[in-house]
Amino acid sequence: MAKVLNRRNFLALGGVGALSCLPLLSACSSNASFGAASPAASSAAGASAATDGARTIKVGTLPTEDLLPYWVAGEEGLFEAHGLNVEVVPFQAATELIAGVSSGEVDLAMTDIMVTASMVAGGTDVSMKWVTLGATPDQGRFGIMAGPNSSVKSIDKLAGVPIGVGSNTILEYVMDKLLEAAGITEDQIVVEELQKLPVRFQAMMANEVQAAALPGSLLALGEAQGCTLIADDTQGENLSQSVMIVQNSLLEGEGGEALLQELQAVWNEAVDLVNANPENYRSVLIANANLSEEIADSYPICQYPAAQMPTADMVDPVLAWMEKKGYLSQQLSYDASTGGFTVK
Repeated sequence: MAKVLNRRNFLALGGVGALSCLPLLSACSSNASFGAASPAASSAAGASAATDGARTIKVGTLPTEDLLPYWVAGEEGLFEAHGLNVEVVPFQAATELIAGVSSGEVDLAMTDIMVTASMVAGGTDVSMKWVTLGATPDQGRFGIMAGPNSSVKSIDKLAGVPIGVGSNTILEYVMDKLLEAAGITEDQIVVEELQKLPVRFQAMMANEVQAAALPGSLLALGEAQGCTLIADDTQGENLSQSVMIVQNSLLEGEGGEALLQELQAVWNEAVDLVNANPENYRSVLIANANLSEEIADSYPICQYPAAQMPTADMVDPVLAWMEKKGYLSQQLSYDASTGGFTVK
């Protein structure tokens, strides 16, 4: 098993969610409500408008790039055009987002496979309905970075060297897989438990840890400040995805499936807009993802995938890793046809 150094005692309360662009300072945006459709829009909206009426659908998220198409959908009036009342609810931390989903405060949420599996194992009735980022390896970025004064310059030098990371997170999963691909064995992986990303980044910068596992925004910030990128997941095996999860109770009522289809249609229309002219929406990204000013104007905007179910190839390796680490309270199997989990 990997060795863990607990110099800083941060608890691993669930995964960090889809943190490919978590800001260094996690200020939280105000809730964004995208109002009810006009009568004309409602008449053209199809089944969901007729069955869902004026109900407000709440979508939870961390302030990251993964939800950019829905931020754009709000700016462009796409929800209204589909007869939908949607409120995007940003949370400052993954633990708060998990609580929001578990309590039913939000109907949908952008998170990751690991967090979803943990919630289902804990009794929360949700399923994954589409990949928001990470359908291909180049979408979103996680990686391992060394600070400006670190002696580590290549991944083979990380054997036996403490790496700053948070346990039971997607970043730990990516870190393990990158090290494994480089031939570093499990007993050579040494973890320094640093759950809070700003603390982890500063520890790396101050050379308190030789390297750290970080999301895309902090990798970009580190590169701008003279750090060395050791490895990332943008090449080779597709290691990380963020996903949209839905409360199953939302889909079980009358018109639930039609509502899901409308929500996915809005996503797809917004994806087309972003992918065609990404720079048109940089201001939306900056406003909602809280990028550091140092990289806000240069941070690369991803190409986003159309709504598609997470595949078994994406999910099963994560479940196997979680079971091996002891992170699941119950063993789960994944059904790629429904996006749901069942207890083995």
